[in-house]
Amino acid sequence: MNASLPSAETLRTALGAVLDGLPPRQAAQAVERLIANYRGATPTDAPVLRDRSDVAAYAAYRMPATFEAVRSALYALADAAPDWAPATHTDVGGGTGAASWAVAETWEGSARTTVLDWAEPALTIGAELARGVFEADWRRERIGGALRLADTDLVTVSYVLNELTEADRTALVTEAARAARAVVIVEPGTPDGYERIIAARDLLVAQGFTVAAPCPHSGACPIVPGTDWCHFAARVSRSSLHRQVKGGSLPYEDEKYAYVAATRFPAAQETSAAPAVAVTPVTARITRRPQIRKGQVLLELCGPDGLGRETVTKRHGALYKEARDAEWGDPWPPAED
Repeated sequence: MNASLPSAETLRTALGAVLDGLPPRQAAQAVERLIANYRGATPTDAPVLRDRSDVAAYAAYRMPATFEAVRSALYALADAAPDWAPATHTDVGGGTGAASWAVAETWEGSARTTVLDWAEPALTIGAELARGVFEADWRRERIGGALRLADTDLVTVSYVLNELTEADRTALVTEAARAARAVVIVEPGTPDGYERIIAARDLLVAQGFTVAAPCPHSGACPIVPGTDWCHFAARVSRSSLHRQVKGGSLPYEDEKYAYVAATRFPAAQETSAAPAVAVTPVTARITRRPQIRKGQVLLELCGPDGLGRETVTKRHGALYKEARDAEWGDPWPPAED
């Protein structure tokens, strides 16, 4: 049994312990360089995280937000396939392990995790952060088109595709599809991030996968390229350390992200983790923050028939209360208990 199950609070505590003593000026300089790299448009064939100070700054700057974004995507997968749980998990380009924390939290540490990254300092600090919380095998691998993965139940690829060339992105997603029963890919919630997610989604569907989330179908995305993009937001509580490294004063931030979760089990079938597994697609998903007005809630939706809007009023009774409580990214209508 793990000493403590992963959570946002457990992660903040672990970060505080590992980063204790890091000079603020050094951290700030490393954060500035990392921001320039992650916002750049040129893919790199070398690790962005060069040394321990880089990794420490990255962990304080990005790890809480990455954890919340990936956890939200994993929760959507878990909702779509409630009878399934991964027994094995490979975190590709996992760095300090934010996605692995999210997997361990979603399925209560039941998956045997392997974290692959090409930055040795990231793997070292990741292992330190996870010690006593969940077990993982931390391996140094070059992340790119030549990577070969062992067969596994779940592959996560979070905030990695932007660092790769288009050819390497295609090869990596194709390899993940070959090796896994379920694949979850998360990218920044920007137009470029959405385009990378759609390209990955198309590859997964072409490899026989069914989209479990966020889409209520596996057909073509109804969004016209260049006019909009599909993304969601996860609320991130900022610790004092987080605010110091990021130079912010608010106690929270909203992490914008785009994602796809897809599986090889569109209908009931045998898996290593459960005797009968089926993906239950949502009827539609809320694609923007609900607009609450006097006596009504306006919802922007994506469904099997494309994009649409729905206005829920008090006349709808209990559904109106559900709409007032609904959040961006939730399925609609809500599942009955």
